Amino acid sequence: MSNTVEEYNLILAKCKDIFSKKTIDYGTAWRVMRVPSITDQIYIKAKRIKTLEETGESKVGEGIIPEYMAMINYCIMGLIQLQKGHGDEADLEAQEATDLYTAHFEETRDLMLRKNHDYGEAWRDMRTKSLTDLILMKLLRVKQIEDNSGKTLVSEGIDANYHDIINYSVFALIQLGQAEPVA
Repeated sequence: MSNTVEEYNLILAKCKDIFSKKTIDYGTAWRVMRVPSITDQIYIKAKRIKTLEETGESKVGEGIIPEYMAMINYCIMGLIQLQKGHGDEADLEAQEATDLYTAHFEETRDLMLRKNHDYGEAWRDMRTKSLTDLILMKLLRVKQIEDNSGKTLVSEGIDANYHDIINYSVFALIQLGQAEPVA
């Protein structure tokens, strides 16, 4: 499993690099987004991945890999919003946003390690397209939970689903050969 941790950390480094650079470019403008809006952004990315997987054609020039990375970053933004609530402006400094990002990614990685132990790295035998479908299913669940004002009777909440989406996205990126050091 140490290989999985190394691969996971390499994906983390790439996604965090994008997050940090976009924070420099845009600040934390995403802080004004309510959680359902973030869920919809993630949903759009997942639907686009599925379309690209089915058609094999991109008319805007970006492929699947940036979309998986975007889903990871939006999920972490969503976890931050769940923790802090949405703001009325870009109210986080870049360093605080990066620190929160790191904390949520590490929490998600720790969850992955526990689940990966119990499931015996079954994700390695899955098709990447199946991971996409699981992400879409999780997003539909999140949308239903949001429509129920965040309440569930026996199910995990929005945060647990975001964690799973991050992990499925990392697994997909590993399968797609993205677990290489950042140059």
